[in-house]
Amino acid sequence: MTEPSPRADGGSAPVAGERDPDGLIRRAGLRVDPDQDQHFLVDDRVLDRIPTYLPADADRSRLLEIGGGAGALTDRLLGTLPDDGRLSVIERHDGYAAFIREEFDDAVRADRLDVIHGDALEVELPEFTACVSNLPYGISSEIVFRLLPEKRPLVLMFQAEFAERMVAEAGTSEYGRLSVSARHYADVELVEHVPREAFEPKPAVRSAIVRCTPRDPDYEVPDEAFFLRFVKALFTQRRKTLRNAIRNTGHISGLAEPEAVVEAIDEDVLRRRPGTLEPSAFAELATIAYERGEPHDP
Repeated sequence: MTEPSPRADGGSAPVAGERDPDGLIRRAGLRVDPDQDQHFLVDDRVLDRIPTYLPADADRSRLLEIGGGAGALTDRLLGTLPDDGRLSVIERHDGYAAFIREEFDDAVRADRLDVIHGDALEVELPEFTACVSNLPYGISSEIVFRLLPEKRPLVLMFQAEFAERMVAEAGTSEYGRLSVSARHYADVELVEHVPREAFEPKPAVRSAIVRCTPRDPDYEVPDEAFFLRFVKALFTQRRKTLRNAIRNTGHISGLAEPEAVVEAIDEDVLRRRPGTLEPSAFAELATIAYERGEPHDP
């Protein structure tokens, strides 16, 4: 076993990757507030597995973690860094941001750890080659739509229902805007369900880990922002036929002439509903809409 490195206070730091998650929570000495999305992963087996879900060829030299909490996953990620690697952790909570800096002082001083105190939806993201995080579930959607366009490998923990929607296939009840948007940027896989008992305190919901491996889509879109907006608009009318969904959502998609779009689409397609379309079919419709519908920013 590697010998602990000396700390600034004269003690010794635990070896990266071997800290006890319950011990971290105790040392932090802070009130754990589930109402603030604070559910800390304490199962060592799950913590050990999470970094291994990165693709084998992923560049680990600049890792990003969002929501460091008491630092259990931070510890595991530091243990997997290459010799010249660096981990950036974004933590909103004042006390936990300060605790991570103190607990991992040796890594901070060695320039292997950077703690960014702030809201992950507002701070500028640091340069990163891959992101591995147990996300605050309340901001999962906003965070994932911020991370996916970066086209970096992602291993993210979500509420299980969110994860299942993210990886859903066309024609299933879970399939929606999230499914199409995620698959526009990456191959997405649900790699593990995580039981409530793996957390302290236990959340009211099940959790799951999703791996996103970036790739270019097998179709082209005329404008990416419009494509994503068009998909979002149609899924607000998921029980309607495409004919009615296109007509009813011009205020969301930004189409000035939705009727012209409807007239340019085959009748058999117009009878379908949004939840039955593969991402490539949405791309074809978005191309027609962009060319015929005089789109503008809504």
